[in-house]
Amino acid sequence: MITATAEPESAVPSVPETGAVRGDPELEEPTWPWKDAPIRALVQRIHQLQAERAQAFRRLEEGHHQYLRSGPPHDFPSYRLTVHEVTQAFAAASREVLAVEAELAGPRAQPLLAGHVRSLQQLEQTRLATVALLQMMGAQELTGQDDTLQVHQLKMKVIKTMEAISEVLQDLRFDAESAE
Repeated sequence: MITATAEPESAVPSVPETGAVRGDPELEEPTWPWKDAPIRALVQRIHQLQAERAQAFRRLEEGHHQYLRSGPPHDFPSYRLTVHEVTQAFAAASREVLAVEAELAGPRAQPLLAGHVRSLQQLEQTRLATVALLQMMGAQELTGQDDTLQVHQLKMKVIKTMEAISEVLQDLRFDAESAE
């Protein structure tokens, strides 16, 4: 997880990276921090994960701007490190989102909420792929291969995807309140 400041205290636990276990670690599964948590706690955790993703996107954008300003010669090793760190943050968030989706779809028998979480995950994948493509095109501008129309279309796609993410989060919150 990439953070610039200390995170505020939260009543919603995050999934430990290695997982806490009882007894023999080779025989038992990691404990699930939300096994008996109310649905609203799961939804709150999804919102926290979205905030972490937003922070990771900001870090990726900052790293890309630093890369573009660093050259020539460009500081690719620093940018590559930033991309690696952000990729790890996205992967951790995705694992946890998928675990919450599985909890909602399975033991909680909340297919509507699980569908919202699945949609959210798909939208985030689209957003990340589009941002990555935009960053590659930004690097092409350095070589004189500018495609202004395509860049504009990709930026609009990012905006529309972010709007769709906001709508799904609102639907998730509303439907979760109705489910309790």
